[in-house]
Amino acid sequence: MRENTLITLGVLLFLCATQASARKKFKLGHYLKASIRAKKQPPVYHPFRMLGNRTDEQWISQYSSSHQHPVNRACHTLGIPTILLSLPLFIASIFFHRLWPYALGLFLAGWLLQFVGHAFEGKPPEFFHDWRFLLVGARWWWAKIHGKA
Repeated sequence: MRENTLITLGVLLFLCATQASARKKFKLGHYLKASIRAKKQPPVYHPFRMLGNRTDEQWISQYSSSHQHPVNRACHTLGIPTILLSLPLFIASIFFHRLWPYALGLFLAGWLLQFVGHAFEGKPPEFFHDWRFLLVGARWWWAKIHGKA
């Protein structure tokens, strides 16, 4: 009886051990397959997708090509920093209420200068076609004052 119990106990231990190792192999194999599948999938975030798969230089180049008239370029050279200056003034006007008329005046004057420039150019602003050009103007201005646009 004792031998039968020991044999049964040995068989049970053997079965448990083989099943545990089989489970580990299955989990490991499943993990490896999942990681291989994950590598084949495209990344969730692509740095240029938001930018239309274009570099900064390509955006600035297209922006420059639609701003060729010298009056338009001068109006944008003055208008863009005027708008940029108005933005921190708007934020400061939360705490200093007397600043909001100056911020509003600068903001409207900057946009007026840009639209006057586009009247000379004879073309509508680029952001009428693609809203992302609203973010390109400041980069174009920065490139222009550094002699790159």
